[in-house]
Amino acid sequence: MAAFTKKPLSTVISIADAALWYCALALIALILLSSLRETPVDNTIEPAVRGGKLAGRPCDEIYVVGEGETLHTISDKCGDPFIVEQNPHIHDPDDVFPGLVIKITPSKPR
Repeated sequence: MAAFTKKPLSTVISIADAALWYCALALIALILLSSLRETPVDNTIEPAVRGGKLAGRPCDEIYVVGEGETLHTISDKCGDPFIVEQNPHIHDPDDVFPGLVIKITPSKPR
């Protein structure tokens, strides 16, 4: 049988501590490398929600109000003169803010 030599506990702890530091440094290096990865330049991809548009379509049944829009401009753009009647959660037609979700029912084709 092979005889195992007993190492002092302090030696085992220092080896484990060094291994832990090497693993931590390797993990940090991987995180940094993945964050520096270049993103492809593709101008054809549109964001999901963008200034009054939901999924790139301006007048779907569900509409997200964009910056500077009013119910009048949305009504003209989408052809829905009955926005206030179809959205009971709008108590004051003058109090429309970006991010407000409203229901649109176009009465004329776009």
